[in-house]
Amino acid sequence: MSISFENQVAIVTGAGNGLGRSHALELARRGAKVVVNDLGGARDGTGGSSDAAREVVALIENDGGEAIANGANVAKYDEVEAMVKQAVDKWGHVDVLVNNAGILRDKTFAKMSLDDFSSVVDVHLMGSVNCTKAVWEQMREQNYGRIVMTTSSSGMYGNFGQANYGAAKMALVGFMNTLVLEGKKYGIHVNTLSPTAGTRMLEDIIEDKQVMDIMSVESVTAGLITLCDKEAPNRTILCAGAGGYAVTHIYETEGIYLPPEAQTPEEVRRNFAAIDDPDGEKLFTAGFEQTNKFVEKAIAYLKSKA
Repeated sequence: MSISFENQVAIVTGAGNGLGRSHALELARRGAKVVVNDLGGARDGTGGSSDAAREVVALIENDGGEAIANGANVAKYDEVEAMVKQAVDKWGHVDVLVNNAGILRDKTFAKMSLDDFSSVVDVHLMGSVNCTKAVWEQMREQNYGRIVMTTSSSGMYGNFGQANYGAAKMALVGFMNTLVLEGKKYGIHVNTLSPTAGTRMLEDIIEDKQVMDIMSVESVTAGLITLCDKEAPNRTILCAGAGGYAVTHIYETEGIYLPPEAQTPEEVRRNFAAIDDPDGEKLFTAGFEQTNKFVEKAIAYLKSKA
């Protein structure tokens, strides 16, 4: 069965170029009415122009779809609120939010200013927080919503010169994890996309045109679409790029229990191989599950001594 977004309204941030553009066009092709948001700034977030967003809207309209351009700065909540109001005033509701907007200010941490750090966090993390907050109550009231964050391998695994970007991107995984728990009973699914694509964000890193061609934005959008429809999973980190698709999980080792008299730094160090042993590692779905594991080990020890 083909995936359709007929009668649905989607907001895509950072949709004037690259991945966001591809996401917006495909959602529209599949029937969604789309808010094409783009500040129109440079890769480092400076400047601004609505030209790119308007061009995407024109492409959608020329193909028979419906779209509106929006130039809100996602780092400013009042502008984001106005963007959501624009969508609701025109179409009555918002069903899908794709948090895609981002900037880069790559430098080693030693050379990075705090402004470089906070500016990247403001767009990637707080921009996603602002947009999600602006649609959250409406999605709760309509008992339906699909929200996608955009993380990165730089956040999950690290990347030289991207301490700001990596911190913001990994924070979005934690944001997703809690929203999943709070939104589940309201029919809100929250997922995260980890893309690898040949966009302007990578043009200084990968110079080989053949490699850039393989890393098509369309291959990433194919994954994005599966996180947005009615049958979308919940709490998934979907990695997509160059035709490859995978899911990332966060696991925790089984670990050990140390009795009170052995709860010292030296004993922790001495037992680190056992603590780090991946055999029996678990996938948790809420923070309290880790707490329960540790408490159960302690109770089992106490019972063994009774």
